[in-house]
This record gives sequence, C-alpha cells and structure tokens, in this order.
Amino acid sequence: MQLEQRIEALSKLGLALSAMIEELDSNKGESGNKLPKIIKLANIKNQWFTSENTIQALKSLGIMLDRTNLNYWIGKYSMEKRDYSRQKNVGIIMAGNIPAVGFHDLLCVLITGNHAMIKLASDDNIIIPFLLEVLTTIEPRFISQFTIVERIKEPDAVIATGSNNSARYFDYYFGKYPNIIRKNRNSIAVLSGTETPEEMYALGHDIFDYFGLGCRSVSKLYVPENFNFNTFFEGVATHGDLMNHNKYMNNYDYHNALFLLENIKFLTNNFVIVRENEPLATPVSVLNYSYYNNLEDLEKLLNEKASEIQCRVGINGLPFGKSQQPALNDYADGIDTVEWLLNF
Repeated sequence: MQLEQRIEALSKLGLALSAMIEELDSNKGESGNKLPKIIKLANIKNQWFTSENTIQALKSLGIMLDRTNLNYWIGKYSMEKRDYSRQKNVGIIMAGNIPAVGFHDLLCVLITGNHAMIKLASDDNIIIPFLLEVLTTIEPRFISQFTIVERIKEPDAVIATGSNNSARYFDYYFGKYPNIIRKNRNSIAVLSGTETPEEMYALGHDIFDYFGLGCRSVSKLYVPENFNFNTFFEGVATHGDLMNHNKYMNNYDYHNALFLLENIKFLTNNFVIVRENEPLATPVSVLNYSYYNNLEDLEKLLNEKASEIQCRVGINGLPFGKSQQPALNDYADGIDTVEWLLNF
C-alpha cells in the first residue's frame, strides 16, 4: 500500500469509531455495533476502564484519525521515496494505564509502512485487537502489517513503554536494537492564583480524567504564595462522581488514613488529597503542590525537571482542560517517533 491508501483506510477507521460512538450517544440501539460489548469486556478486564473513559479515549482517536489531521501530521515528513516493499519489524510493548494508549505507537509503525510486532498490555488486551479488526475489515491489506505476539523476538527495532523499573528490564533485553524506551513521566500545572471557576473546572479534567493514571494527567501544582485552595476545591467539586468508583476511593481512603497516622498535613474535599510535597509523581487520588516566589526561578527549576515532565498546563503551558487531548505530533516522550522510524 502507498501512503495515500494508508491514510484513506485509517481515516475510515476514525469515521467508523465516530459513527459507533454517535450511535451509542443517540441511543439508537446496538444493531451491528460491537462497541458496547467491547466496552463491557474492557471494563471487566480492567475496572479503571470505565465506559466513560473508554469512550473518551476512542473519541480522541476518532479526532486524530480525521483525514485532514492525518495529512497535516504526516505532511512534514519526507516519505515520497519510501520503499514500502522493505518492511522493518518493529516491536511495540504497550502500556495499559489508559484505554488504547498504545495505539499511537502502532499508528506510527503502520503509517510508515512497517510491520508491528505487538505485545499487548495485560490490562488493555481488548480494545487494540478490536481497532485492528475494524481496520482490517476496511482495508484487508493491513493484515500483513502487524502480528500480536506473546514475546518479541529478533525485532529490527523496539518501542517500549513502562515504568522506570520496567525500563531497566527493556534496556537489558532490547538495548542492542534501535529503541525508544519510555520511563515515568508526569504532567504539571502552573497557577497564577487568578484562575476563574471555569478554568479550575477545566483543570479538574487535566487532573481527574482517566483517574489521573496517564502521563498527561496533572499530578503536581505550582502555586504562588498565599494561594487560596478553596477556589481550587470549589472549581473541581463537579468531578465528585469519582466517589462512585470503588478502586479510586479505596486509594483515597488508604492514603487519607496513612497520612493521618503519619501526621502528614494535607487538604481534602473527600475525593482528592492535596499535600505540599516536592515529587511530581503521586499515587491515585493524591495531588502534590509546591509554592513559587517568582516565575523566573520556577522556570529554571522546571527546566531541570524537563525529562520528568510530559506536558504542562496553565502559565506558559496548554490551556486548562487540554492536557488529555493530544494531537498526532504530541509524542509521548518528546522523541518524534515517525522521524525515528524513517531513519533508524
């Protein structure tokens, strides 16, 4: 397949996803629509994958796979002379923290005409196969472009996503191949203290969407001295439906009790714990914050932490509410995956 044919098929996948979701939203029934079953199976497999979270993730994919977006994204690369008869076998070790989070790496491999050796995450082994089923129904020639495997053997290159601990394991086994090995990253928000209630509500989406499990989930606030946290709690109050999720609230109850026992000072609104603490990474239901005196010093600090930060909202960052809406060129670790695939 040529590039134009790949884009055509992938854009049809985006349209198909959007149509299936629209059918759910309009309550037209489930005739011929496999998506309700997939959503249910994914949630049985992984309780963090609620119906709302899975639909949100698939809506984002539908937007990514819009033909205009695909053409704009891939148009910056020199692919005119790409020899599609010479495939590279690219191993993809997928994460399973949010629904279909590994699809972007798969998309990069497919769009460049390579063969994907896919190691699914045990927590997300329902949605990706479904997406591939829809794609190969649209364009059967994609069947030869991927293989789902239990172990990745003798790849030409590897893309692996995991924790800092798993990164050491990946480097041990795949360090001899060209690779992108991703470690932990977190996202931050820099506040001025003058945010509107609407901005605070939007910030709640940056923090709480996908239960805060994604690398684009804000886990750390930088706030000015004398910041009024009442405005924060009032703004995010409408996200209190988190209290209906057992696994989330188990985390909240555990850390609430732990901090009380250890006499750690914190603030809470009964579904999120906010504590002054330096690290960017936090457990589910916990949000760290630090004060800053001036933005110039803060920028120096954040530059030193750049390798730990996935994205930033607020001052000098994305608008509030946009961290969970990545574009096609928002690569997970700042490494341009497509450029890497074209040149390794």
